[in-house]
Amino acid sequence: SGANRILIVDDLVAKDSFMLGILEMAAPPGINVVALTTEDAITKLKSDDWSDKVLILTKTPKPVLDMVNADIPNHHLNVGGMGFKTNRKKIYRNIQATEEEVSDLKTLQEKGVKVEFRVVIDQKAIALDEVLNN
Repeated sequence: SGANRILIVDDLVAKDSFMLGILEMAAPPGINVVALTTEDAITKLKSDDWSDKVLILTKTPKPVLDMVNADIPNHHLNVGGMGFKTNRKKIYRNIQATEEEVSDLKTLQEKGVKVEFRVVIDQKAIALDEVLNN
């Protein structure tokens, strides 16, 4: 992605130093990894001049929607690793989502975010409309 910073927006990971340590070890060398709650991420992104290219990781689309609703610009969302969870249904390959998560994805698209599905990075991106119409 060319990012030089990874921001994990997850209320639980932000408070779990062990899990954050594991995620930091998984990051490429020289890439700064930060985990924040959704509220803290919004505050940080609004107040700081992050001139870095930031890759934002979330478990669900909800934190992304919260950030967009708080006027944090986001032009592209790649949906990749949403697996099995109660009430989720398969929507594309091994990606599953609840009705609420699908609604959040649709809302993000309506707000101008390009929503695409890609299980692995070298795979061709599939647009949200194509996924939902299959």
